[in-house]
Amino acid sequence: MTLGAIILAGGASRRMGEDKALVEWDGVRAIDRVVRLAAEAGADPVIVSGPDYGYRFAPDPEVGAGPVAGLRAASAMLRADGVEAALVLAVDAPTLTAADLAPLLAAPAPGAAFAGLPAPMVLHFAAIPGDVEDGWPLRRLVERAGLAELATPAGAHGRLRGANTPLERETLLKNIEPKT
Repeated sequence: MTLGAIILAGGASRRMGEDKALVEWDGVRAIDRVVRLAAEAGADPVIVSGPDYGYRFAPDPEVGAGPVAGLRAASAMLRADGVEAALVLAVDAPTLTAADLAPLLAAPAPGAAFAGLPAPMVLHFAAIPGDVEDGWPLRRLVERAGLAELATPAGAHGRLRGANTPLERETLLKNIEPKT
């Protein structure tokens, strides 16, 4: 199986108050940390869904279309590259580790997500329902694609959930693993 990565980075970042992709975590932009993590996990190529942050990217089809719209646009690019599945990561979870992702990467087709958390996930493109719509929440896509729901690794829930507000970011920064 060929595995690429999709980094969901097209949101408005309203609760954070600034673009989450550009927020620095231990001196490194969130987008750079997440792209590096995808490569560490063995995903190639990596597509950023959203604006141009200096990486290969799939622009959102329209402003506010939602994460499933971004996922669909990026998955079309990966499919054109011959990729069969994607590790889907959110830019607001830059403290994830490769160990956190190991259970997802080991899951068989059609892929997996952690219980109660639609991202990160591994998604085999053949499992994307034919009636998927851009406005769907990620949770609906996870359910309709039949992804396995895995138990959250001990101690990883905060890293998996990520940070949508400055307070959540401060909490995660206390336990960050340096990425230089």
